[in-house]
Amino acid sequence: MTKTIERISLGAMSPGTERFLAVHRYGTKGARPKAYVQASLHSDEIPGMLAVHHLQRLLDEADKKGAIKGEIVVVPVANPIGLGQIVNGSHSGRYELRGGGNFNRQWPDLFDGLLDAVRTKLSADQAANVAVVRAAIGTKINQMMPDTELSRLKVELARLAHDADMVLDLHCDDEALMHVYMQPMHWQDFSDIAAELGARASLLCVDSKAQSFDETFSLPWSKLQDAIGDKFPIPNACFATTVEFRGQADVFDEMASEDAAGLYRFLQRHGVLAGDPGKVPELQCEGTDLEATDIVRAPKAGVIAYKVALGAQVKKGDLIAELVDPLADDANKARQPIRALTDGLVLSRCLRKLVSPGDGIAMIVGTAKLAHRKGGTLLSD
Repeated sequence: MTKTIERISLGAMSPGTERFLAVHRYGTKGARPKAYVQASLHSDEIPGMLAVHHLQRLLDEADKKGAIKGEIVVVPVANPIGLGQIVNGSHSGRYELRGGGNFNRQWPDLFDGLLDAVRTKLSADQAANVAVVRAAIGTKINQMMPDTELSRLKVELARLAHDADMVLDLHCDDEALMHVYMQPMHWQDFSDIAAELGARASLLCVDSKAQSFDETFSLPWSKLQDAIGDKFPIPNACFATTVEFRGQADVFDEMASEDAAGLYRFLQRHGVLAGDPGKVPELQCEGTDLEATDIVRAPKAGVIAYKVALGAQVKKGDLIAELVDPLADDANKARQPIRALTDGLVLSRCLRKLVSPGDGIAMIVGTAKLAHRKGGTLLSD
């Protein structure tokens, strides 16, 4: 048995309070490949936590059989801060109530200063370059001086994940089909995670400009490649993905156990676990540029009445929903149509039906890049 459990304190923001991260480690520290898995950074997105619960049961059995080949770090509750944000019976886990914003935005820029830190240490040895870069990123993280519970959370999670070969950040959407995000350069080698999970969309983007958790660990490598050019071999040494386990209400053992089995087979196929994962399931989608995915937004406040179901294929101009003004003097004139701006798959819908101006009410995955999606942040807040 190799499993160990560590508790990392996040300090106290008020007297008598202290939260912690529980870290489950499998295999030998420093063994390769290393996989890092965390659930529910948005702490009101529960499906990932249940999937990790089932995954840990599989990993515990694998550990007993000596089937852990690499190193696996699992954080089943990535956000104990948000997990405790229950206000009058309602869970608010997407934003920090102290004013820290979206828990999955504004993560540290690990490329900042990286080029200067490694420039004189790089060589023609690709493996040695990977070690140099990982060490430099680790040093940068260790030099950070977090002074709040939230900043400590970000530093500690970054410390756990920064040197992983694979980073799996498990989320969910409001109402949605299974989908994944990753960098396009990783699609060829890691599309099997989409196949194993039955993803209906795979959204590809180098940099969404949102400073999300997954991009924190993949972007330094692609940026370093651009900066170094062909002078030294720099691989894409960290595959990082956000997995969206359908919608917030999709919390069922049957789903979660199948999702965990898919993650387990993915880890087998990439050498972290022993055993035969079998044939890769047939993909249910191809990789799609994130700029081809439209976030349909409410033009004003009102009540959303949807006219399309999840999974529907729509055409540009099709009616997606009607926005109802409950205070309209004439009920027959209270509805404003909201139409699709692209052909594609209806991937997600808003869980709250009372919306404000600018709220995202649906995602439509198309194939053609959309002009209004270029520049700026590609992810909703």
